[in-house]
Amino acid sequence: MATLKFVNSLPRSSGWLAVGMGELPRDLRTGAQLRITTARPGTVHFELDVQKEHTNRLGILHGGTIASMVTYLGSGGKVGDKILAEVTCDKFGNKLAYTTIKFTNKADEIVARGSHTKYIAQAFRDPRNIIEQKKS
Repeated sequence: MATLKFVNSLPRSSGWLAVGMGELPRDLRTGAQLRITTARPGTVHFELDVQKEHTNRLGILHGGTIASMVTYLGSGGKVGDKILAEVTCDKFGNKLAYTTIKFTNKADEIVARGSHTKYIAQAFRDPRNIIEQKKS
């Protein structure tokens, strides 16, 4: 309970979940915001009411919104730095896609990394996502 009280006491303007990482990501600033539901040392639980600005063209949660919530790159670079990213699709199935991402600086030092498991069944079957026909 003390952890939740502490987290809720921090000003939201000081950063994402108020941990000094800059302002809230743009796609989380409007409408319903992240609401902290529980917190304990090392763990914070939150919820977000998904709104139109949080979705992609199929009307489902946009990967950019998910990435904004994860904020892998909180302290990985400063103004003027060039950050490079390498994204790999590790596995692509009928329902789930598994990806990893690595952020590096110009010296090829890893500044952040992450992984993402995305439910893709709805998008996978949507005809708007078919970009080429398989040749028989």
